[in-house]
Order: sequence, then C-alpha cells, then structure tokens
Amino acid sequence: MLSLILWLPLIGFLGGSFCGRHMGRGIVFFTTIHIFVTFCIGLFLLCVNFSQNKICTLIISPWIICDAFEVNWELYCDNLTLSMVCVVTSVSTLVHLYASEYMENDPHLQRFMCYLSLFTFFMLILVTAGNFLQMFVGWEGVGLSSYLLINFWHTRIQANKAAIKAMLFNRVADMFMLLGLFSIYLLFETFDYQVIFATAPLVKNLTITIGLYHASVLDFICLFLFLGAMGKSAQFGFHNWLPDAMEGPTPVSALIHAATMVTAGIFLLIRCSYLFEMSPTVLQLVAIIGSITALFGAYTGLFSHDIKKVIAFSTCSQLGYMMLACGLERYNAAFFHLVTHAFFKALLFLAAGAIIHAAFDEQDVRKYGSFRRYLPLTYTCFLIGSLNLMGIPFLSGFYTKDLILELAFTGITPASIFCYGLGVHSVIVTSAYSTRILILTFLSKPNNNRYFVNSTHESSFNIKIPLIILAFVSITAGYFLTDIFSGLGSFFYGNSFFFNINNYNVSDIEFIDPIYKLIPLLAVCKGMIFSICLYVRNKEQFFERKQSVFFKSIYSFLLKKWYTDRLVNEVLSTSILVFAKKYPYNQLDRGLLEVFGPTAVARGTNNVLYSSTDVVKFGSKFFY
Repeated sequence: MLSLILWLPLIGFLGGSFCGRHMGRGIVFFTTIHIFVTFCIGLFLLCVNFSQNKICTLIISPWIICDAFEVNWELYCDNLTLSMVCVVTSVSTLVHLYASEYMENDPHLQRFMCYLSLFTFFMLILVTAGNFLQMFVGWEGVGLSSYLLINFWHTRIQANKAAIKAMLFNRVADMFMLLGLFSIYLLFETFDYQVIFATAPLVKNLTITIGLYHASVLDFICLFLFLGAMGKSAQFGFHNWLPDAMEGPTPVSALIHAATMVTAGIFLLIRCSYLFEMSPTVLQLVAIIGSITALFGAYTGLFSHDIKKVIAFSTCSQLGYMMLACGLERYNAAFFHLVTHAFFKALLFLAAGAIIHAAFDEQDVRKYGSFRRYLPLTYTCFLIGSLNLMGIPFLSGFYTKDLILELAFTGITPASIFCYGLGVHSVIVTSAYSTRILILTFLSKPNNNRYFVNSTHESSFNIKIPLIILAFVSITAGYFLTDIFSGLGSFFYGNSFFFNINNYNVSDIEFIDPIYKLIPLLAVCKGMIFSICLYVRNKEQFFERKQSVFFKSIYSFLLKKWYTDRLVNEVLSTSILVFAKKYPYNQLDRGLLEVFGPTAVARGTNNVLYSSTDVVKFGSKFFY
C-alpha cells in the first residue's frame, strides 16, 4: 500500500500523457481521482501509525550497485513523511479540481493536468525518499516540473523569462546541494538516512583546516545543504524567482507556494535536523537569514500592486518564519507552520484566482473595488485567508506564528532577540499589506468602469468547493492540531527529527509575562490601523505626501525590492560574464586547450608528417 503513494500520481501522469486526447475532459477526473486516492492512502497510514509512531523502510528495488557503493530505491515512512504526504496530496487534489474550471477554455487542458500530476509525483518522491540520492531525484524533478508549469503559456515572453529565471536560481542553489551530498558521501560513505543520522555524533569533532581557520566538517555539510534549501524556499538572496513565477496560471501558483516546491527546503532542514544540531553556527545563520527574509517579504508585499505578487511575497515572508523556527531548533513549530500555511496560502491563491477570473484577468488591485457586493463567497474566503496570514487569534495562523515568536523571545541563542525584533516588525507590515489588499479589492469604491464592475460574478461549483474546504480547514486546523504537532510532551514525531532537551524551551513560554504574549496581537492591530488610516481616512493626504522627495526615495527602494534584482542582473551577472569571457574562455578555451587540446594534437601531428617528408627528400638528395 505504501508504494501506491508513488505509483498512483505516476499512473495519472502517464495515462494522461498517452491517452489524454482520447479522454477529452475526462482527463480532469482521471488525474484528480488518482491524487485523491493517494491522499486517502496517506491519511489511512497516518492514522494507523499515529499511536505506534514507527519508522518503516520499504525497499522497492535495487537502484545503483557498484562494488561497495549500493543505493536502493526505498520508501522511508514515519509520521513526518505521512503528514507531508497528506498535505501535498490534499492541496494537490483541490488544485486539480479548481483547475478543471479555471482552465476550462484552455486548449491544452490535458497537458496542464498531466504537468500537475507530474509535479505532485516528484514532490512525493522527495518526501518519501529513504536516502539523499533518491531525495535529490525528487528535488530536481520538482524544479523541472515548476519550469514546465511556469512556462505553460509559453507564447508569453514574460512567462519564458520567469521560467528560465526560476530554473537558473534553483540550479545555482542545487550546485551547493550537490556539494553537500558529495561531502556526505566522502564522510559517511553512504547516502542512507538512518546510517548518517546515527553516526553523525561520532564525527562531530572532526575538523578541517583552511588557512588559520578551523571548522567542523559538519559545519560545511550543513552550510551547503542550507544554501541548497535557500534556493528552493526562496530565502533572501535567492528569492528573485518567486514573484516572477506568478506568470504561470493561478493553480500553479497555489501548488508551488502552498504544498510543493517552496516547502522542499524547509522539509530538508527538518529531515536533516540530526546534522544541523551538530552545527550551532549554521543554525544561527539559518535563524538570521529567516528573520531577514520575513521582513523583506513583508515590506516588498506592502508596495506591490499585483494581487498575486503580493501573496507571493507573503509566501516569502512566511517561509522566513519557518526558517527562523528551524534556526531556533524548534523543528516541530516549523513543520506546524508549514502545515497551516499550506492551507491558508492555497486558500488565498485560489481566492485571488477567482477574483482574477471574475475580473477579466485583471490583476492590478488599484483597478478593483467594491467586489464585496458582487463576490460575497470569494470575499469571505479571502478574508479568512488574510486573517490567518495576519495571525488573528484562534485561527490556524495564530497558533503557529505566535508560537514561533514566543520561542524566539525565550530563546537562548545570541541571535534570538534580534530575530524576535525582526519577526514582530514583520507582523506589523504583514497586517498592513493584508488590510490594504482587503480595502482596495473589496471595501473601497470601484476604481474601474461600470461595465467592468457590474460584469463581475461568482465562479462555478468547481471553484467554490475548494475555497469552502480550504476556508474550513484554515479555521479549524490550528485548534485541533496544536496539541499534536507542538504540544508539550507530544510524541507524534517520535524519531522523525532531533529534539534537543537542553534547549527545548516550550515550557518557558507558558510562564513569561502576559504582556509579552500580547505583543504579536498588538503588532497586528497596529498594522491594521496603519492601513485603515492610510487608505480610508487620510487617503488624499497620503497621496500628497507621496510626492515628497523623502517618500519617493523610500517608495522606490521598496517597490524595486531593495534593488536586489538590479544587484543580481547588473552587478553579479555582469561580473560573472565578464570574468568568464576574460579567463575561462580566453585563457582556457582559446588558450590552454589550443596548446594542449585536440587542436594542438592535430597541429603537432601535421608538423611531424611534414618533417618526415622533408627528411626523405633531403636523404634522397644526399644519396645522389
């Protein structure tokens, strides 16, 4: 039964690829039902293993056998794996159902549904892998599938650019990932999870010397793995591809941002917690990068006008919170936030898609307004998703985000207070841009012509059902899962990841001053009041101040994403290209290879032949 988790999505992809033309719209039911059955199997296995909490390894077949090097294709099953399987397949099922209506008029619907199944298949390979090499297959497959889906409308030049950009950024990060995997094999001589995690404490004190600097070998391994995870999870410095990925269809955006690609980096850090616990220096770096990413994503989303890009930057910010929790050694909180975020972020994207679908593909929030009257269900669902994103009490987002901030406040690492300050500041900005989107889209006066406003209408049944289900889960999941996923004394995870008892401070947050517990809620209220004052009461004054030189400089800095795109395009890329042309191309390709390469061999062979001919001629002349 466990192997069906991989086989069913693959059958859906292959069946749709070879028989999709004959199925017609039946391809929607064919692919959706396979993903749904996979979800049911994963949920059943999770319920069976819930109390037993065992780790099961199923070897499907030998894969690579070369002398002492042996890698099997195996499935690694524990509660962490099964929970990820349920999250991925549940969101994927709803996205498949949603796409059947959203992409109804697209002539390539069959190909799109096959790509979605392929995307889900590779993500399941990643989360069920029993060794690093198999995990890397899913890691690369997810990147390939994202390229195909982002570039689905390949006749659009922006879609082509976005897909190539996503591919290149992830390939740079994957280079570090490969360095980490090579280092793991050199150190442990295996890729098997259980062997590596069990023997990691034995090599904890093994160091490497670079000049005058002495560092642990595990520090380098964890650093390489973290840099690889930064690319997939769009952390600061590798984030540039994430907003541009919105050029793909909205169901793709929901699947990428909620349950698949961007969560792969977080899952890697949680799975490799036994290694990261041996490297406290890298963990502090993870926490700092995560908090900076949370603040960056929030501020950039505040000044974006595209509704999908605003939600994309919110994803970047929330991934920063997950990284922050991992850096604080609170992997259960990171995974809990991953689960709740998957549902309310899918809800936000699908609700945004319903808005775009009803608004004739218009994505600029400045041209919306008064949609509450025409889209009541979409408004309700979008409101629920936004309140979850802000962290309003008793919704799913509150239980996870508030937990991470309190853990940062009571943390014992030097970076904890710094990260806590950035995290609280991010909460303020997140609340501000979420309120801004609600006001401009649903609550303000119409900013378009009468025909545009009066023509908006609610979508059909296949779009409403996923929204209702996700809204219900977003409201209830946090309350019902908090004691299981993050409760003190919960043994749900078992040995899925490492628990450092000495640094485990969940009990400390129960005894901190109540005023500190209210800080995240006060931050949410502050952000809401700021947006209301800006876009409702003092709107005209705000736009007058917007013309000042000081405000223009700040606005330009934030609107252009801290000039990170310019830094990458005009500084890093240009410098690399100039260096590559000057040294590798001119000195190696055109220099060294012409002296010692095939051209030199051919030239030397010709010279030998010519010399032999001259000797013969000279000898014959001398003989006579």
